[in-house]
Amino acid sequence: MPDDGAVDGSRLPPKQRTIKSILRWGKDHPPVAFVPKIDPRDWSLRVEGEVENPLSLNWDLFQGLPKAECRRDFHCVEGWSVLDCRWEGVRFREIVSLAKPLEGAIFVLFECADGYTTSLSIEELLGDDALLAYKLNGKALESDLGGPVRLVVPSKYAYKSAMWITKISFSSKKELGYWERRGYSDTADVWKDDRYSF
Repeated sequence: MPDDGAVDGSRLPPKQRTIKSILRWGKDHPPVAFVPKIDPRDWSLRVEGEVENPLSLNWDLFQGLPKAECRRDFHCVEGWSVLDCRWEGVRFREIVSLAKPLEGAIFVLFECADGYTTSLSIEELLGDDALLAYKLNGKALESDLGGPVRLVVPSKYAYKSAMWITKISFSSKKELGYWERRGYSDTADVWKDDRYSF
């Protein structure tokens, strides 16, 4: 996909180029990846682990949580960036507030409908722009973009923004996710060009 054109160099992280829209699994990513097709009416989110208040949220309950919006650039470890993505969803800190992690439970593991996992610290997830997103640019998030709900953490490469989220576990122990166990950086800091762990 061609670059969109010149962008102020201070806006793009190292070694990134702009494209027009987020690439879609199964369409832009050969070979065709497994894309779960989840009807929101059948979706649920479990929140468990080292918490005072385990949760099970169906679509209606999740939609009833306070809504938030952020406009951020989105960066993939493959080297492409999409500018000004407008995400809508629930700030992750709302989940923290409801579940009430126990003292010392400072890590969060995300599990997805396709078996994918990734993890971050709670500290990395408390910002205004860390969302469990269900809309992109005013439209419901499509399956091949991670719908009905995906994590969005704009300061990290996109493999930390897990798609098709179904379970969140809080823990005092760090567990590496799918790509992190295969040599990708666990910190995934886009501004430090922190792509690989070797």
